[in-house]
Amino acid sequence: MQTINLIKKQLSIRQVGIIGQDQMNHAAVILPLIEVNGKLSILFEVRSFHLRSQPGDICFPGGKIDEQDSTPKDAAIREFIEELQIETNDFQLLTGLDILVTPFKGIIYPYVAELTCDFNDIKANLLEVDHLFTVPLEHFINHPPEEHPMHFIIEPESIERYEQIRQKRHTIHQYFYHYEDYTIWGLTARILNHFINLLLNYKIL
Repeated sequence: MQTINLIKKQLSIRQVGIIGQDQMNHAAVILPLIEVNGKLSILFEVRSFHLRSQPGDICFPGGKIDEQDSTPKDAAIREFIEELQIETNDFQLLTGLDILVTPFKGIIYPYVAELTCDFNDIKANLLEVDHLFTVPLEHFINHPPEEHPMHFIIEPESIERYEQIRQKRHTIHQYFYHYEDYTIWGLTARILNHFINLLLNYKIL
């Protein structure tokens, strides 16, 4: 049939996306690996306490994908350089991780990079970053996160069978990693957990 042929010809060449992605906030982050005191470690940021959004939270370098960014990878690299105030020869992008679709109308594109500079030479942008810290990779291998469920209840404003739908809950598991006085949780912990599980599943560590 002609319609079938058109479906095959026209739709098969389009790039598959995520339904509703044009209504979501898109961001890209980089999980940085760096050697500190002879140990492979992960670098984290503590967001500036002067920021309007999530002040003081622990996160990976990254941010919103702008119109000027050709790809999520370009956005991740741009934010990485801006926040850590480093040069392109100070790091090597290694790989992408799985895309994270959040419950809060967000899509995050995570990547992994190796920092080849010395940690003490990194002078973060204080307008966005309060301070940096590192955690040995082996700590996350030896200390699995606490895991707690988080419930979301659907409450439509007006719909038939309101009570039946209202009682339905969606549950996601929230991870909490602890290191010294720091607690890593939220979307950062979810990306971190994904990365650690990849290392274990592929027997890298």
